Amino acid sequence: MSGAEVARKASFEGIRYAQCWEDADILLEGLDVKPGDVCVSIASAGDNALALLTKDPARVVAVDLSAAQLACVDIRCAAYAALDHEAFLELYGAKPSRRRAALYAAARSNLRDPQSLEFWDERRTDLVARGFAALGKFERYFRLFTRWVLPLVHARARVEKLLQPKSAEERKRFFDNEWDSPRWRLLFGVFFSRTVMGALGRDPRFFDYVEGDLKTHLMGRVRHAAVDLDPAANSYMQWILNGGFDRALPVALRAENYELIRKRLDRIEWHEAALEDAIDDLARAGANPARYNLSDIFEYMSEENTAALLAKLAAAGKRGGRLAYWNMMVPRSRPASLAHALKPLEPLSRELFRKDKAFFYRAFVVEEIL
Repeated sequence: MSGAEVARKASFEGIRYAQCWEDADILLEGLDVKPGDVCVSIASAGDNALALLTKDPARVVAVDLSAAQLACVDIRCAAYAALDHEAFLELYGAKPSRRRAALYAAARSNLRDPQSLEFWDERRTDLVARGFAALGKFERYFRLFTRWVLPLVHARARVEKLLQPKSAEERKRFFDNEWDSPRWRLLFGVFFSRTVMGALGRDPRFFDYVEGDLKTHLMGRVRHAAVDLDPAANSYMQWILNGGFDRALPVALRAENYELIRKRLDRIEWHEAALEDAIDDLARAGANPARYNLSDIFEYMSEENTAALLAKLAAAGKRGGRLAYWNMMVPRSRPASLAHALKPLEPLSRELFRKDKAFFYRAFVVEEIL
């Protein structure tokens, strides 16, 4: 099954993703969470699981194979409980701070899991230096790009100009005339090749089912994010280029959502388990999930295991419920054999994907449980 296949891909001891790199805005619109729903979410770093709380579900069950990723969820909840919004952003690493040691001390007593306490105490020096959302392998990969590669192509003033508000026509003119140089394409292609990303960003085994050329795909998606979308409103692009957030924040970090999430922290739980095992546990408890945030889990799975997991989720889920997930380089969606169980919401999926600020994906998939 899926958990066994994913677990064989790589070690899960360290933090792979210290923040979520999927756009929670389109996730929430796609899932259309209703008050009282039971939601199941791949935990990852916890941002998107927490974003689900803004829609008033009865329960959010976050699941991950990695204790390190669940420690990321735990410290977020601890920080929400202990800190005001500005302090939270500092401990997160979204803003510069000289007081992270004190902020961590304030949040530390709210950690729910003793393993999380030990985990973060061991990483206290790095946490104080950078914030907890900067400590994943993927974030370090982007930091290498920002510090060593980007300055070889573009001066800081040009980076800031890219991120400034502009009309669509101005964005196109700037990208074509000032940004998309031969040197940019060369160095981008090298750094974001499958070889380099496999070594420094994602585990090489996570490319087992990849189709197509990674750097060509990413080059096109960057142009989409810089021209068709507005970089000034794109928190993901701002973090990659600046190492923090400037003009925009992801859903779970926005000021208007902060107190709402904080008041609903008792509705989120997390478990170290394969997704199918967590679903079995919920079924035994009589819970009927209505919404599934599956992140990009099928990127790492065979078509056979993808079909088996989708069948299990549909069977366990509430009729009329929805599941959502991303494809990056591996095309996955409901197979024909599950036409009786899942209905692809293709127009909605396409519409939302056009707005996807986490620009490196190939597709966003929303399916309804029949």
